[in-house]
Amino acid sequence: MSAAFPDVHTRRARQAELKRDLEFEDTLAGEHLRFRTTWGLFSPRRIDDGTRMLLERMEVHADDDCLDLGCGYGPIGLTLARKAPQGLTTLVDTNYLAVEYSQRNAEANGIRNVECLTSNGFSRIRDRRFDLVTSNLPAKVGREMLQTYLLDAHEQMNPGGRIYVVTITGLRRFIEKGFKDVFDNYDKVKQGREYTVAAAVREPD
Repeated sequence: MSAAFPDVHTRRARQAELKRDLEFEDTLAGEHLRFRTTWGLFSPRRIDDGTRMLLERMEVHADDDCLDLGCGYGPIGLTLARKAPQGLTTLVDTNYLAVEYSQRNAEANGIRNVECLTSNGFSRIRDRRFDLVTSNLPAKVGREMLQTYLLDAHEQMNPGGRIYVVTITGLRRFIEKGFKDVFDNYDKVKQGREYTVAAAVREPD
């Protein structure tokens, strides 16, 4: 049989291999975590450089109520939950599979001060208020979606609350304008060749 057309046993073995969960461990901002992921989720085999850069530069208080917007399988949100044991960290994503894996990873790491929800941005968490909002924003984020996220975040952040995002460096001016338009302030926390971490504060009304 031609190598281009493997037999049924080979195909089934390959199919089973691809469906098997991926597992790895890593230390993020001083917190050692175990992750179970799968193909189809963002960066399933390792923590991406943007996420690591973001986590290393966020100010997190022990009693912060945190939001991880677009949580994937949970590396940002679960790290925040460890850093803020007296607060509640909410992880949301539009992808139900990502939320499922976030919940599994929270349980596997014994992290209980979290909730994982399928939500289009803030749609399912309108009753929450946050001290810290963060996101690894995709490069394809559009102007309208960014504005929606930032306006919703501002509305649901406590006075003095912080927002941190990481994006590809090519979007830094776009993010700067968005932060200044909505929060009236902007801090370029760290700019690298590939990624930039930016932050803003919700000033008291």
